[in-house]
Formats: sequence, structure tokens, C-alpha cells
Amino acid sequence: MPTQHLNQTVYYAHSGALEDLSDGQTLFDHLSEVSEIARQNAQWFGAEELAMYAGLLHDLGKYCPQFLRRLQGGKIRVDHATAGAKIANERWQQMGKLLAYCIAGHHAGLANGIDEGQQRSTLDERFKLKFGEDIPHLDPVWQQEIKLPTHLTPPALKLHKIWPGFQLAFFTRMIFSCLIDADRRDTNNYYRRLEGKGNAESNYPPLSALRVRFNTKLEKIQQNLATQPPKSINQLRQRILDRSRKQAELRPGLFSLTVPTGGGKTYTSMAFALDHAIAQQLRRIIYVIPFTSIIEQNAKVFREAFGDLADAVIEHHSAFDDTKLPNNDARDTLKLAMESWDAPVIVTTAVQFFESLFADRPSQCRKLHNIAGSMIILDEAQTLPLKLLRPIMAAIDELALNYRCSVVLCTATQPALKKAEGFINGFEDVREISPDPLALFTELERVTVKNIGEHTDEHLLTHLQEKEQVLIIVNNRRHARSLYDGMKKLKLVGATHLTTLMCAKHRSQILEKVREDLLQGKPCRLVSTSLIEAGVDVDFPCVLRAEAGLDSIAQAAGRCNREGKREPKDSEVLIFQSPDWRAPPELEQLAGNMREVMRNHSGNLLSPSALTSYFNAVYWSKGDELDKRKILETHNNHCRQLSFPFQNIARDFRMIETMLKPVIIEFDDEAERLLRDLEFAENASSIARRLQVYLVQMPEHGFKELLKVGAIKPIKPEKFGDQFWRLTDPDLYDGGAGLSWDNPVFMEAEKTIM
Repeated sequence: MPTQHLNQTVYYAHSGALEDLSDGQTLFDHLSEVSEIARQNAQWFGAEELAMYAGLLHDLGKYCPQFLRRLQGGKIRVDHATAGAKIANERWQQMGKLLAYCIAGHHAGLANGIDEGQQRSTLDERFKLKFGEDIPHLDPVWQQEIKLPTHLTPPALKLHKIWPGFQLAFFTRMIFSCLIDADRRDTNNYYRRLEGKGNAESNYPPLSALRVRFNTKLEKIQQNLATQPPKSINQLRQRILDRSRKQAELRPGLFSLTVPTGGGKTYTSMAFALDHAIAQQLRRIIYVIPFTSIIEQNAKVFREAFGDLADAVIEHHSAFDDTKLPNNDARDTLKLAMESWDAPVIVTTAVQFFESLFADRPSQCRKLHNIAGSMIILDEAQTLPLKLLRPIMAAIDELALNYRCSVVLCTATQPALKKAEGFINGFEDVREISPDPLALFTELERVTVKNIGEHTDEHLLTHLQEKEQVLIIVNNRRHARSLYDGMKKLKLVGATHLTTLMCAKHRSQILEKVREDLLQGKPCRLVSTSLIEAGVDVDFPCVLRAEAGLDSIAQAAGRCNREGKREPKDSEVLIFQSPDWRAPPELEQLAGNMREVMRNHSGNLLSPSALTSYFNAVYWSKGDELDKRKILETHNNHCRQLSFPFQNIARDFRMIETMLKPVIIEFDDEAERLLRDLEFAENASSIARRLQVYLVQMPEHGFKELLKVGAIKPIKPEKFGDQFWRLTDPDLYDGGAGLSWDNPVFMEAEKTIM
């Protein structure tokens, strides 16, 4: 029976091991703790009051005998989220409705406001549920334990003239994040105390300590530069670094760091981020990288720079999603660093970062409040997907406007996103932190770009025969594989292949060998997909690039004469058109914009002015397709009634539409050991992270075909569900080409994968 206190029933939020609930957590204690944590979470964007009352009301439906019986083993389902949502909506109207989304969705996720064709109950449907009929009556004792004001102060948001609906929905997700994190933390702490443990607390060094380590690393680099001639590329990198760091005292907001490839933007961006975050009292640095293929590379650079404080760097990307592990035990709501982003330095992907900002699921939204008050570096900003560019820009603007964030657009090929550059409703007041980008590009001009027209594979293989050190970059994996097979048939020395069909560990080994061969002057003929353009540090004397957007051409050029040791006339970047492999429509359109700039632009095709012309042409031709799924319009259309379709928006905001499935490759002894450990692991998260370097992401069609023939199998599905899959047929993984197959269905799916 429930415990009695002063003739009142004591209600509980969570049960322990004892049937009488004497070791349970009282509902009052849980609501009080969640309320306080949520309040603290919202301090960085001035929404303490709203977050506090979301916390107080989120489990209000547990004030009923039915839930007590459930905690004591009763097999009954009790809707405990709707009651608080209804009361918030009835008591506080507009502000109450925003809180109601959060309260009603704190387990299942943010629902649509009204019926929009989703399975999850809409908020409107939840409001219509009746106490005593559809949901349990609440014991009036709740009104004695929880005191609610008659009015809530609206958020002090600086309103956007064009997208107010987007702003209010964004704010709702932020409150939702505060609530989710507070609920998970308090629940986890309660169960830890039952086990005799203390509260789960993060113990990270301050950014000031990280800067000391980082400066030590930079000093060592500077000492090595002392012997370099004054005009060496390393001296130029130092000048860029020094100038950028001097801008750290500027007020928070939007910045750009426009540095030509090879200009040292990784170190420069982190140095500026540390200085600016400390000067402006920001609390963390979030480094957003476009591709999983280079996330470990950057994280490794930072860890090495931070030395003994390297644990302050947390990687978070989508190769493995711990939230999919099927475990109903409330004690499994941990993994704080990955789920809540409370570390000083987060290295993540653009997919993880931006999809979370438009998400509806608690697991994705939990970290959002910790983005507030952050220094955000958007690396390779030109890679932001065109179909979602406007909503992404709205999110960047909103973080700077209302959430105390500074954002740096960091790239060698700066996209023309400013209003001053002709982008309608573009960014305003973006401050450049590097010294004179135009002069930098002139000083760092290291290549000669030529268009060599149509080239068949036979012609390309002739180039590979004639040049001992050459890189060819093509637009799809099948083309790369075909050229690699052609090189092998010709028995060319140094024939090498790079593709995302290799696991990251394999690619790292190949690139290490490529760099060594290039340095020693050995034959090195590398054919690759565009993955090599994403910040991969290689230095070829000649690069051939299949036609693509001008930004891709510029990135390819960054793999040629990278260290500036050759004359530009001896370092050619040759653009070709392939009659054998037709570019997909999207890429063909970008190539058309590139050709237009090439025809109309005299001088250096890779100059900032040429790139601005290119991006202007791309954005003009895309028009409304820069928000293809009408994300922003959808927000505004539902603004008046605050009936935001959160679930639909999360569904529509997908940066990668092709579903990929990770498969673990048993590439070496370490992979074999980790797979063996995984078989017996209780908590797989740490092993999963170490296995990320052994993953190959596969299209869903191909995954199904390999599953059909038994070439892949799940690992411990009774424990991990369908989270972990391993390749069981080693003949399908080739040391030179990665994952291979002959299935025609799989090959057809491959045609759409870049």
C-alpha cells in the first residue's frame, strides 16, 4: 500500500526494489529536482521561468492511484504526460501551449499541433482527452504541493521580421531540451543513489586550461617555423593565425574565416574559437564538420593539441546511434557526454548538428540547450545542402540572435550567403577574421587550372600511364572502381583507390602510404571519389577533376601543390568531362554554373570574386528550391494558432535522404577483438565508438541484398536489436577496393550514390 503522510497519500515518480515504495523517489522530489535543473539549463537564453514550470508539470499525471499501482507491479498503462500539458494550456494560453508540447512529448517526442497525417497523437487530440474518462483524475493534493502563477512572462526574443513562426518553434525545442535533459539526469541520479553511487557529474577542464595546452602546441609550431624563409607558406599560415586571434575580442555574432586551402584553417579556427569563447564568456566550442570521413582526423588534431586534457574533446556523429539500443531500464539514460553535449569541445557532423535543431525526438533534442552560449565553427561551409540552405541559415541566424552563440563560416570557398553579396534575406553583419582574403588567394596561388574537355576512360588511363604522381577525382564510386580496375589491368605501379566503401581505418592506412610515396618521389596514381576533397592533406603535382561545381574544383585544387614547393605552371588542375559516366542531374546543374563562370570570368578561376559569381548563379538558379520542403513556410503557416507540425518538420528536414546502414568490417586484429568484446558487453556505447573506424555505410537496397544471401549478420540481436551488423563473407571486402559485390540490384542503387 502507498505510504501515508499527514493523512495524505504520498505519490511517487519512480520505484526502487521494495514493493512498499519506501525506497522510491517521491513525485514531489522528482518534480522539484527536474524543475530546478531545467531552470538552470535555460539560463543561457533567459527562459528560466518557462523551463522551471515545464519541469514542475511534466509528470503531473502521476498524481493518481493508478500510477501508484503501476509502480507496485500493476500491469496497467497510465498516460502521465497529458495532464500537465492540459493544465499548462488552460492556465497560460499561448505560453502554456508551447510548454504543453514539451510536457506531452517528454517520452514520445514533440507531436504535431493538429492532424497532419502522423501516427503520434497530436497535441490537439491530447487536449480533448477528459479527466476521469480518457486519463485518470488527479488527486487534488497536487495543488498543495505545486504552486502555479496565473501568468508566465513571454520569452524576450528578438523577433525576426520574416520567420516568427520558426523562432517560436525553435524556442519550444530549446525548452523541450531543458526538460528532457533535466528529467533524464534526475532519474539517472536517483537510480545511481539506489546503487550507492553519487550523482552523475561531468568533470571537465575549463576552456582556459585547454587554451594553455593549445598555445603550447602553437609555440612548438612557431619554433619550427624559425628556420623557414620569410615568404614560405608556413610563415603565411602564421600571419593568418596572428591576425585572426586579434579579432577574438569582437562582440559575439556571425564571422567568416576565408582561408585558401593549405592556409592552416584548422589550427586558426580553433585558436580563434578558444580566444573568443574565453573573452566573451562562452561555455564550449562546437566544431561542425561536413563528413564523417574526416571527423576523426580533426578530433585527433585537437586531442593532440590539448595533450593530457584530450578527454575534453567529445566526438558525436551518426555512424552509431546509441539511442537505438533497446533497453527499457530507466538506468540506461546515461551516456551524458554523447547525449547532452556538456563537454568543452564537441566535434560533430553537420547532419547531427542541424538535424537535431529541427528534430522531434527526445534523444536528439536533449543536447539543444547546451548549444546556447557556444562558439560554433562550421567547417567547409560551402557544403551545406542547397535543398535546406534557407532553414539552415535561419537556424544559424537564430543561434546568434537569441542564444548567445558566435558562428564562424570557415572555408576556402566561402559561399555568397551575405545580403551584401546579393543573397535575398542573407546574413548581415558577418565579420571576416582572416587578413584580406583576396590578397591571401593571390599569395597562395599555387596551381594552373585548365579545362581539357571530353575525356574517355581510355584517355584518363593514358594520363595515369604518362604521369607517375597523379590524382584523379570522379563523381561516383563505380567510376572510381572502373578506373582502378583499368590501372590494375595495365599493371601500373602505385595504382591506388580511395572510396567510402572502405572503412575509415583502411582509408587512413591508404592515405598514410600515399603521403609517404609522394614525399619520397615514388609512383603514386590515386583515383578517388570526392571524399578526398574534404580536408584530406595530400600534395600531388597534378590533379584531374571530373566536371562538378566550382567549389568542388577549388577543393580538388587544394590537393595539388598544397605545400607550395612547385611553381604554379608545373602544378596543373585539369577539368574534364566524362562521356562514359554521366553526372547526376543535380551535379550536372552545378557543373553548368561552373562552365558559365569559366566563360564569363577572366583571371583566376579560383579567386574569391569568381567563387562569388558562381554561388550567386547557383542560388539564383535554385530559387525556391533552397527550401525545397518549405520548412520555413510550414513554420509560419502554423504560427497564429501555434499548431506547429513538429513531427512533419523533423521528417522533412533530412540532410541525407538516402538511408544508409552501417556494417562492421573485421579489418584487423583490433576490429576482431572489439567484435569479440561486443558479444559480451553490457553497455555497448564505448565499444561502438571504437568500432566507428571499421564501418562502411551501405545503401539500404544493397544492405538488404547482402542480408538476403547471408553475407551480413546482426550481433546479439536479442540484446542490441538491429544496431550492430558485421560482414561475414570476407571475400566481399577487397584490400584495394573496399566492399565489393556483383548483385545487379545493389549496383543499380549505387548509381545514385556520390
